[in-house]
Amino acid sequence: MEVLAPARRRRGRWGAFALRRARRLLVSLWLLVTASFLMIQLVPGDPVRAALGTSAPAELVAERRAQLGLDDSLLNQYVEYLQNLFTGDLGESILTQLPVAETIGQRLSATLALALPAFVVTFAIAVPVGVALAVATRRGRRRRTELTFVGSSIVLSSIPEFVLSVTLVVVFAVNLGLAPAAGRGGPDSYVLPVLALALGPAAIMARIVRVEMLAVLDADYIRTARSKRLSSLRINLRHALPNAVTATLTLSGLMLATMVAGTVLVENVFAWPGLGGTIVSSIQSRDYPLVQGAVLVFGAIALVVNTLVDVGVAAIDPRSTIGDS
Repeated sequence: MEVLAPARRRRGRWGAFALRRARRLLVSLWLLVTASFLMIQLVPGDPVRAALGTSAPAELVAERRAQLGLDDSLLNQYVEYLQNLFTGDLGESILTQLPVAETIGQRLSATLALALPAFVVTFAIAVPVGVALAVATRRGRRRRTELTFVGSSIVLSSIPEFVLSVTLVVVFAVNLGLAPAAGRGGPDSYVLPVLALALGPAAIMARIVRVEMLAVLDADYIRTARSKRLSSLRINLRHALPNAVTATLTLSGLMLATMVAGTVLVENVFAWPGLGGTIVSSIQSRDYPLVQGAVLVFGAIALVVNTLVDVGVAAIDPRSTIGDS
């Protein structure tokens, strides 16, 4: 029974942590929903008139305002907005009169088809590079290699996604002809947009993995493993790496959410038929209900992903819950 007590305490601590995170998620979602509702209310002038244009007949403007419920009081609009959200109704587009949820659903799959591979590529690049550089530059060895890596990773992570996307198109699509410049087609059409999304985050994550790996390699239990004359490969991969990636896993939730949001610019450069292009076009046409719904979906994805990552990391490493209240 005494042996089982620590395990029970860990499970209880993790359950309490997960419950706190769930409460924070609900509060954050409510704030996000409220902010997205106020988006239309804070738009200067009449959003329907802005979307339909100054030449639109007054009868058409009045009809669209009535259809969108903008003639009701602010409280009634808010209550109806909340009720509709529980049924998956995000409203109607001012211009097309199509359900916003339907439009977003059609485009979101293409956005996720771009963001998720970029997320995998980020890990596939960052973890091996970070681990290899930590092992190679440990205790001040290969100083020139370390400086080159740090400098190049800072430069790469500082390049805006739009600039990186255009550069990739010019070099690999226009000049070398190795990949399509735009559109969603076969597997080769994914290469350039995925790289545009993944290279910057991979540079950031590789630096974090290296720093965490360096700290782990100097830990007491690693020295104990070396004293047992275990192979370097076994020490690095089996003993050091699992403990070094905890901070990386915590960061991964934010990075995935950032990648989903980052597709807004990348999709426009590569003419990718995702939600990013829809947001840009709806902003240009002032179709605010569609912008409102897209912002709500992007925000909800970010909040849910970060919560799931926090809870998952706490399950892997209970020490991450220390100090959380």
